[in-house]
Amino acid sequence: MARDPKYGVTLNGWERLLVAFEANAGDFPQLESYRAQLAEMLGKLKEAAAQQAALAASKQEESKRLRKLLTEGRKLATFMRNGARRRYGDDSEKLVEFGLLPFRGRSRKAKPPEVKPPAVKPTETAPPAPTETKS
Repeated sequence: MARDPKYGVTLNGWERLLVAFEANAGDFPQLESYRAQLAEMLGKLKEAAAQQAALAASKQEESKRLRKLLTEGRKLATFMRNGARRRYGDDSEKLVEFGLLPFRGRSRKAKPPEVKPPAVKPTETAPPAPTETKS
């Protein structure tokens, strides 16, 4: 889940500051215009935060809509490509125009030449030597 911006601490701090300045307006007449600017900015910030939340929800809906349209579009494109293949045949070069590869047959691998095993001459072998046993 995406991290939420930490506006709450700032907004709460500004609200408390504005309440304190309103309660003590007589002590700070030189800051009254700044207090009004901060109050206006706080209102705009709240509107922007609400707009951002609405756009985030809208973005999620549009993402769902986009995925749905892509799925439907892919199905239609596949259907149309299959129609072109059916119309022109599997081996037609015309299929290249539709992004399809025509069937050009299987390529046969060249057979390696057969290697005959070397001829083995029958040789006479001596009978095995008797083994001596020690007792």
